[in-house]
Amino acid sequence: MKKIILTLALLMGVFAAQAQSLEQNKFFDNWSVTLKGGAIMPFQGYAFWPSARGIFGMEIRKQLTPVFGLGVEGEATINTTSWQKEPNYWGPKSPNIIDHTLAGMFGTVNLGNLFMGYAGKPRFFELEAVFGAGWLHAFHRAGESAHVYGNDYDSWYTKAGANLNFNFGEARAFTFSLKPAVVWDMNGDIMQAYRHCSNVKTIEGPHSNLSKMNANHAAVELEAGITYHFKGSNGERYMTFCPYKYSQDDIDALNGQINGLRNQLNGLQGDLDAANARNAQLQRDLDAARKAKPETKTEVIDKSAKYMNVLVHFKVNKTNITADQQPNVERVAMYLKNNPTATVDIKGYASPEGPKDNNIRLANGRAEAVKNMLINKYKIDPSRIKAEGCGISDMFEELSWNRVSICELIVKK
Repeated sequence: MKKIILTLALLMGVFAAQAQSLEQNKFFDNWSVTLKGGAIMPFQGYAFWPSARGIFGMEIRKQLTPVFGLGVEGEATINTTSWQKEPNYWGPKSPNIIDHTLAGMFGTVNLGNLFMGYAGKPRFFELEAVFGAGWLHAFHRAGESAHVYGNDYDSWYTKAGANLNFNFGEARAFTFSLKPAVVWDMNGDIMQAYRHCSNVKTIEGPHSNLSKMNANHAAVELEAGITYHFKGSNGERYMTFCPYKYSQDDIDALNGQINGLRNQLNGLQGDLDAANARNAQLQRDLDAARKAKPETKTEVIDKSAKYMNVLVHFKVNKTNITADQQPNVERVAMYLKNNPTATVDIKGYASPEGPKDNNIRLANGRAEAVKNMLINKYKIDPSRIKAEGCGISDMFEELSWNRVSICELIVKK
């Protein structure tokens, strides 16, 4: 008993260790179907091959882990030879083509994966131990077999065997197996009543109803099978390892990051609501400004002076002078150098789009940009330059033209 408990503990440890590293095995994953056939004969008392009867069947199986599998099977024996030599526990040749049917469950243990570990893909050759049990039905109805053995009878069977599996194909979709096994008729000696009551013509209840497992009640199966493995949710026909293995500390850290991101999202939602409200207010201010009459300014021009205008255009929401506008600034600088008494008034403007306070900043920045280039690049005396931002301009029908600095060159007479 102690050895059995230790063995079960070892198997459970292997099961738990593999479950931690394998991808989740869903219900419809790792199923397979097997067609099999071969020969069956009594375990003892008969020549092996001359007494062989045909047997065929099918299995449906689910692999629970790389070590453990569970399935159901159905088999039928073909009545091609007589087993009448005593002791005889599996019956004579009768007119029925099928003389036994077996249906039951079985479990498998992959010995290679159990002792050598699972490499993430089935090996080319694998050895499995198989254990099963189920329902056995014998067909003895007709003629002498009914006179000797009684009518059809039901029993239960146990099975122990092995699967010698050869997995082939890159995807491991198919497995060819050799399947030797021993099957026991557990209800005992079906000839017992016949031997002790030979003068009885019809025998009811041929079984002794004592479940036994010995060679006299056994038959040997030798089958070959071909198995098809269905594709699972992982895209493969076998179990694969998880790509990542997280410790509890990793899980706790990820949960902390998730909670932090949730809090950050809530804060960003508040900022977004505030920004939307601000944008709505700016839109209302813009609509009101467009409806209002523009303020008119009366400029007094000194008619004793000569005026020349040079325009420097800017990109939207920008105050820097682009390379294509620098020749205009250079034209102003050359004029001032050629006319030592001349001065320049630089007036910066912005187009009507956008917030008012931003447009004022842009108008001031554009005037200062031209002034700074004249001083820094062309060495013009700052006392000859006057720069001021004049806010929003709608002097030009094309809105983009209002993003401008106007340089008024003044030469006194």
